[in-house]
Amino acid sequence: MTTIARSDQGAALSEHTVPETDALLWDRAADGDRSAFAVLFDRHVESLWNHAYRLTGSWSQAQDIASATFLTAWTKRGEVKLVRESALPWLYAVAGNIARNENRRSARFLRAVRRLPHDETVDDHADSVARRVDNDRRTREVADAVRGLPAAERAAVELCLLGELSTADAATLLGIAEVSVRSRLSRARARLRKVLEGTS
Repeated sequence: MTTIARSDQGAALSEHTVPETDALLWDRAADGDRSAFAVLFDRHVESLWNHAYRLTGSWSQAQDIASATFLTAWTKRGEVKLVRESALPWLYAVAGNIARNENRRSARFLRAVRRLPHDETVDDHADSVARRVDNDRRTREVADAVRGLPAAERAAVELCLLGELSTADAATLLGIAEVSVRSRLSRARARLRKVLEGTS
């Protein structure tokens, strides 16, 4: 959107661009405007990658989660209600759901692998490279501790502490009172402190 200031004689004095809000871009995307969706992608992809990394402790998983989140956003763009006209809270919530689903799938896969005879398994070079790349121990410990929280507390932590949303925005997104979000965060902080102090 471009705004042009004019003098009394009608001549253009200056021109400056006012960025469109997420809500306007989302409405255009819902009508099939791919360029509007591309602007939303560019605007939020870095924040979403960082959020997904804080959830998983793995850059490769974070990239996969960010891609899946934007694919979901494009698919559901006509059904989404934005919180305070920002797409980011909804994107964070979707990323959290995808990360939890991926964690459950990975856990099932690891249980299956552990049942295989050890002498028949061969280390894959790609796996060893991925392990070295993703060896940020403390971030993984935090991600594991967050995954171990009760579901209500975990959702509040993912949105407010990891996603850095306000408690008011999180309350709107979760459909609960803001005081409930604060209470969940308080309980979650106490649990996380206890778990993480034991791993220091």
